[in-house]
Amino acid sequence: MTMTERTLTGIGATPRSGAGTVVWYSPDAGLPDPDEADVDPDAERQRFTDARETARTELEAERERTAERVGEQEAEVFDAHRQFLADPQIEDGVESALEDGLPVEHAVQRAFADPIEQFAGMGGRTAERADDLRDVRDRLVRILAGDDRVDLDELPEGSVVLAERLTPSDTARLDPDRVAGFATVTGGRTSHAAIFARSLALPAVVGVGDDLRDVAEGATVVVDGEAGELVVDPSEERREAARATRDVEIREVPVTTADGAEIEVAANVGRPTELEAANARGADGIGLYRTEFLFLDRDAPPDEDEQYETYREALETFPDGRVVVRTLDIGGDKPIPYLELPDEENPFLGERGIRRSLGPDADLFETQLRALLRAAADGEGRLAVMFPLVATPEELTDALETVSGVADALDEEGVDYAVPELGVMIETPGAVFTAPELAARVDFLSIGTNDLTQYVMAAARENERVAGLREPRHPAVLRAIARTVEAAHEHDAWVGMCGEMAGDPELTELLVGLGLDELSMSAVTVPEVKAAVRGVDTEDAADRASGALEAATSAQAIKRIESGATNR
Repeated sequence: MTMTERTLTGIGATPRSGAGTVVWYSPDAGLPDPDEADVDPDAERQRFTDARETARTELEAERERTAERVGEQEAEVFDAHRQFLADPQIEDGVESALEDGLPVEHAVQRAFADPIEQFAGMGGRTAERADDLRDVRDRLVRILAGDDRVDLDELPEGSVVLAERLTPSDTARLDPDRVAGFATVTGGRTSHAAIFARSLALPAVVGVGDDLRDVAEGATVVVDGEAGELVVDPSEERREAARATRDVEIREVPVTTADGAEIEVAANVGRPTELEAANARGADGIGLYRTEFLFLDRDAPPDEDEQYETYREALETFPDGRVVVRTLDIGGDKPIPYLELPDEENPFLGERGIRRSLGPDADLFETQLRALLRAAADGEGRLAVMFPLVATPEELTDALETVSGVADALDEEGVDYAVPELGVMIETPGAVFTAPELAARVDFLSIGTNDLTQYVMAAARENERVAGLREPRHPAVLRAIARTVEAAHEHDAWVGMCGEMAGDPELTELLVGLGLDELSMSAVTVPEVKAAVRGVDTEDAADRASGALEAATSAQAIKRIESGATNR
């Protein structure tokens, strides 16, 4: 009997496909009705205290593992989970339930119920906080009940995980070498599960709806993360096509376009533990080293020698490549507990990035520059340093003068140093409009499309209500990129991109067509982007980019990018 394909539609989270066998993941087995007869509130309070400490230890370990395996930015979600453990509203809710005579497992469930319902009812990205709360609740209940954790680390090879939802800790444990993909009943493109899937290059479809529950354990399915489809009982031809998209050759050498133009494909990292993974995925170097993560999870900033050793390690990992280090970029969404950061109404438009380095964090900035200039003298690799959130030429002047002052001080002390390549991050409209003045004084410009899109479109990255405006293919954003590239090349500076846009292989041709010299991304997507670069004809790419730049709307630009239509 021939099986008939059945297609379920959801939201594609990753532009990849995979085929495999369904494994249903149902971590919440529920609790039996509470037996309140012999509840000792004091003993239950101690159990809660012990469980929170165990959960805190687990979260710290998972944060480190996620930072190494998925990425530092994704690992930050576990910082929020640790904060939920100590949330006064949760503590009060547990205490109230204990006073009512409930066992602590049921007290935890009751304490989390209202906050989860409140977040879930808010809609948009805020609603996704409900999944964070569920994750913390389920962790506590599992620890209290003494249940073994469902082992997502050891799924059979070729598994496709289906679930009501996947929490951040669930998704971080999926092994892309064993799991062919996943699909969930709930969720959206900006959910943690979707974000983790993109970082892991794992095929995923979220928000499929109730029809997903009808897919049986052991069924054969195809997960099409580009089309947003789950195909049940697919044909052999469809299965083979889906599996083929997963086999991307890792190239350890730089790649060129089809007509011979070399494009540097680098990785974004935040910690030393991510360097080897970037190297293993074929990155030509590091296009963004987020140094602020050296300053987190500690009581005091790293000293000069510790930073020097960290930068040396990066250079030694890529002795034939370039390592681009971003100086300390804090403020906005990256607070550091031991620094006095202002309580600002809109921190993304406040004191962050280079503004702090030239102001209240001047001493930290000089210490960091000393370590960088010393590392640049060691001869391993090529070091480049870039300044974040520059908005005016005056800020660049002050930063360059600080570099000169640090170099003079090292010289007077007889310490070996070298001035590395220096560059500016293009993240603000001010930097775009003054790009010619900036490029004339530095070696390179690096476009941070996440912030640039946010500022150009006046659409906050965390506000789901304006998510439609946060489109990097909008003509306004594309023109800002093109203007930056033109300014850099006019002044013999190279230009790179280190925002999320750079890691989308579907946009590689567009970015090459716009004239980018370097693309930097999460290490997991390096092989796909290298493969995409090899298929680009630069003349055709420039023609397609020209058509997108002439578009009047996002829809027109996207259509021309995808179809190759031009303004002719």
